[in-house]
Amino acid sequence: MPLSWNEIKERSLQFSKEWGAEFSEDAEAKSFLDAFFNVFGVSRRRVATFEERTKKIDGRDGYIDLLWKSVLLIEQKSRGKDLDHAFQQAKDYFSGIQDRDLPRYVLVSDFARFRLYDLEQNTQNEFPISALYQNVHLFGFLAGYQTRSFGQQDPVNIQACEQMGQLHDSLRDIGYSGHVLEVYLVRIVFCLFAENTGIFEKRAFSDWIEQRTSEDGSDLAAHLSTLFQVLDTPNEKRLKILDEQIAAFPYINGEIFREPLPIAAFDSKMRTRLLQAAALDWSRISPAIFGSLFQSVMDPEARRQLGAHYTSETNILKLIGPLFLDDLKTEFHSKKSNPKKLYEFQKRLSEFTFLDPACGCGNFLVIAYRELRLLELDILRILHGKSATHSLDVSTFQVQCDVDQFFGIEFEDFPAQIAQAALWMMDHQMNLQISEEFGNYFVRLPLKKSPTIVRDNALRMDWKLISPKADFILGNPPFVGKTFRSNLQNQDMEWVFRNAKHYKSLDYVACWYQKATEYMLGNQKTRSAFVSTNSITQGEQVSALWPDLLARGIHIQFAHRTFQWSSEARGKAAVHCVIIGFGLQEIDKKRIFEYEHIKAEPKEWLAKRINPYLIDAPPILIYNRTTPLCSVSPMVYGNKPVDGGHLLLSPEEKIELLEKEPKAQKWIRPVLGAEEFLNGKERWCLWLVGIQPQELQAMPEVMKRVAAVKKMRLASVDEGARKLAERPTEFRDTKTPKTYILVPRTSSENRVYIPMGFLDSYVISTDSNQMIPNATPYEFGVLESKMHMAWMRIVCGRLGSSYRYSAKLVYNNFPWPEKIGKEAIEKAAQMVLEARKNYSGATLADLYDPVSMPADLAKAHRKLDTAVDKAYSDQKFTGDQDRVAFLFERYRMLLEKT
Repeated sequence: MPLSWNEIKERSLQFSKEWGAEFSEDAEAKSFLDAFFNVFGVSRRRVATFEERTKKIDGRDGYIDLLWKSVLLIEQKSRGKDLDHAFQQAKDYFSGIQDRDLPRYVLVSDFARFRLYDLEQNTQNEFPISALYQNVHLFGFLAGYQTRSFGQQDPVNIQACEQMGQLHDSLRDIGYSGHVLEVYLVRIVFCLFAENTGIFEKRAFSDWIEQRTSEDGSDLAAHLSTLFQVLDTPNEKRLKILDEQIAAFPYINGEIFREPLPIAAFDSKMRTRLLQAAALDWSRISPAIFGSLFQSVMDPEARRQLGAHYTSETNILKLIGPLFLDDLKTEFHSKKSNPKKLYEFQKRLSEFTFLDPACGCGNFLVIAYRELRLLELDILRILHGKSATHSLDVSTFQVQCDVDQFFGIEFEDFPAQIAQAALWMMDHQMNLQISEEFGNYFVRLPLKKSPTIVRDNALRMDWKLISPKADFILGNPPFVGKTFRSNLQNQDMEWVFRNAKHYKSLDYVACWYQKATEYMLGNQKTRSAFVSTNSITQGEQVSALWPDLLARGIHIQFAHRTFQWSSEARGKAAVHCVIIGFGLQEIDKKRIFEYEHIKAEPKEWLAKRINPYLIDAPPILIYNRTTPLCSVSPMVYGNKPVDGGHLLLSPEEKIELLEKEPKAQKWIRPVLGAEEFLNGKERWCLWLVGIQPQELQAMPEVMKRVAAVKKMRLASVDEGARKLAERPTEFRDTKTPKTYILVPRTSSENRVYIPMGFLDSYVISTDSNQMIPNATPYEFGVLESKMHMAWMRIVCGRLGSSYRYSAKLVYNNFPWPEKIGKEAIEKAAQMVLEARKNYSGATLADLYDPVSMPADLAKAHRKLDTAVDKAYSDQKFTGDQDRVAFLFERYRMLLEKT
């Protein structure tokens, strides 16, 4: 068990007095360093060796004064020697040290001075020996204290998981698998963590393996089985003749070591792998990250992309901040000067309960617990003072927040076990921080309280049976789109939405919104927040999910609009998410977090209301309409070929056909799908509408293509396609209006404007575009404006992150302006078309790239935006949010008139 900081300081003062006058490297260096380690309650013999032989960078033999593998290298010099030279000498030894044993810290000393280098943080601290007591916290890693900010990219998290992954595979390959293997690995992880954080003595677990088990690994499993049993046995119930080394391990309790497991088996390679894992500094493992990474060892494919689907700490904080933490911090600052209120506030913190009904490895619960404990620490600092001026026994006050405030539901066994262990690991790390703050060692052993992590299907159970009155429901339910659900997940949805309609179009995550709402109807003060796929706030899913939730009293209390899901490890998942906080309470301070682009930092503003599209606008839902809301031309699909490719021609095929069949020239037209339209790709088609039989017969090569179309259609399993075999010369659709607006059905979300075309009947549009037949420049101008783009971004669905333009949702519901300023819009629209002509060699994708958009085209669009804005209102719109709020209000008014 680590010494308290108070005792370490007292020992450091005694050390400084005893050794302050020493000067000889050769005579007293070893005794000096042994005494230095003793300041921190560490036996140097247990962790480090003197005169470690190695090869220096020049190839000659060298002897390291002291090496603690993977942790610390010390180079000791006589009084007055050059410490810069000593550090260079220390670095020269690195070439002969195995990578896994390279130290993080280098300490150089001349008896009178200490200089400590942290090679990872790239820092150094120097002080005289007399000031050691003021700098002992720099050496927390010696004593078992490792209070630090856990970098989300810290490679130790990855390395640890890779080591455990190898051990997992080795055990699985010998037949030790399934549940017992999962429990076994969690126990090993706990032991590795424990010996680096003061739960066990320094290197107690590693030394026990190295010293008491055979190198061939044959008896390692039996020894581990004994150790696991001892860790679950109170000291007073242990055998009186128990081996002294194993009896030194503390009683852990909890549930980690309770379940009896069959004995595994190890060989020499597996034993070596375990020792390699033990060589890592497990005090640097972040419980908030490690759980998800550790889970990935179970899947070799996932292991190649460790953490690819892990919710980063940054994203977790985006959720818990507005859900509860920001309000609690505000309340804390308002009560700082009133001790009585602070005591009451601390007690209230310890009474909050948290439920994650899709907890996985517990990331959300772990981070929420850490933040709760940090807030409690702020309270204790004020109530009891800092360790710099006080030396308090932690038992004189109460740390009230504990892991039993946290509840989780997880379908799979292994992540549920990890979640429980991760919460205990975080509890211990926070206890170490308490110890550092107040001077005396604080540990909760044996473990008396436990988080409640239930292994079950959260969608088939009553959450109140787990946590009757949770204050906060939070988490990251599974990201499964409607087209990727398994049969079991479809059955889950049928169960959850048994009294609802249209639920089959929803993503799987919607089930948790429904279940949370049912829970909150019985617990009115509960607040919920989930990280979700952004599709539940877009397109047809909005009208499928939200009407029932709103009708039952749900209010959206805060929202992060679309941002990119991020992972803090390799293989980042390209998923676009939202965070939605909701409850039955109407609150005054509603918050919207907007991202300028999906990877940007959010900007926050306060909203009067937040609707299901996550904008400050009335809670109006947009449903599919078969006809336009306003009196405008209908939008239709482009022409679908259903031809097996036989009526379509590449540029090369066109040339080849005309060489053989010159008469076909009059029947060949340019054809545009969305890809061709946006990226300037050349494509052609045989447009044989109205061709006479004798003309067709006179072109044998064309006849071959028509025959191939007929054959393909007749062979189709689709009845409609077979019927089309009666007219094999034509596309399924034959729309050629005099003029039309072409709108790509899918377009990149990076563009400010969806590029639209104003075309004539000669150019054929396929069904990857929408068409507005017989349109005028006025319609083109309104649709190509920022006003319409703002509406489109909110209402449309998505294909991945790209916009998916829908006639039924976007166009037919669009609230057009009164035809005020029609001439100005037409004139500005024509300017946009003319500006495009100045760049005949550029594609529309080039012209509408936010970076490469030409200045004159951008200027033309700004004039068009101004003209369209004025057609709606004399007020000046401050941005797209302002425009959308206006459009939703106009939409509401137009609906009332219909």
